[in-house]
Amino acid sequence: MALIDFRRRPDASPSAQSALSNLLNDFSVEVMPRTAAKIDDFSTLLPAGTRVYIAHIDGTPIEDMVATAARLAHAGFNPMPHFPARLIPDAATLADWIARYQGEAGVHQALVLAGGVSAPTGAFDNSMQLLDSGEFDRAGFTRLHVAGHPEGNRDIDPDGSDRAVMDALRWKQDFKSRTDAAVALVTQFCFEPEPVIAWADRLGAEGIDMPIHIGVAGPAKLQTLIRFSVACGVGPSLRVLQRRARDVTRLVRPFEPLEMLRALAVHKSSNPDFAIDRVHFFPLGGITAATDWAQAHSKPQEPS
Repeated sequence: MALIDFRRRPDASPSAQSALSNLLNDFSVEVMPRTAAKIDDFSTLLPAGTRVYIAHIDGTPIEDMVATAARLAHAGFNPMPHFPARLIPDAATLADWIARYQGEAGVHQALVLAGGVSAPTGAFDNSMQLLDSGEFDRAGFTRLHVAGHPEGNRDIDPDGSDRAVMDALRWKQDFKSRTDAAVALVTQFCFEPEPVIAWADRLGAEGIDMPIHIGVAGPAKLQTLIRFSVACGVGPSLRVLQRRARDVTRLVRPFEPLEMLRALAVHKSSNPDFAIDRVHFFPLGGITAATDWAQAHSKPQEPS
């Protein structure tokens, strides 16, 4: 598998620029309550209606999550809070959280995932149990996103295979077929296009047709990205960062996702059935850096 050659500029032709602009339409971004609190006015950073995921980290009070969702909704954005299964003690708590989000922020969408802790605190261990509870259906949620792992997940498959990950995706595909909610996959951030393309094509061959919102890291220092990648279990594409780290002259410059996203955009333009549907930014180098970059590259190139 060929690695991206950072010595060469990526394809900057008008067609590649147009493809990238199309891929970046309706991008989303992730925040935490404590990082969102540092932003005075999101309207200066994001287009109206942008989907903003709200990460629910262990120890974050639900009151802070709901308040962040309400603030974003009232400002004209589309909040999508995380529902981490392993942090929810029981069905009553799940129903209470849903009611709070709906009552105070008008939320009708969620990212449903296992959560970033190794052991459950109560009745739920994984996203499938939350979905199977029926609480989202009873509350009339119109959109439910679930996690995708293009490079596998050692927490789910400790042996390095992807058997459990794929079994979970097949279950989620079946859930999609029997629910009225729009269901999509949102992935962990990656740094190399080839594994993503191969993974998306494999899902299609398996009959898994959920739209994919590919996760990428916004511009950030290389050391920051490597630290988060190791902590989050990013797989083979971490080598792209490690390769770049060998050149000390690059350590002081932010790493940007341009090469990867252009490659995916050009591939999609040549393969209209390619399942990558949207781009989701993890603002590891700061919300402003990520949103500025996304908006700058989502603009069509002016004709010369």
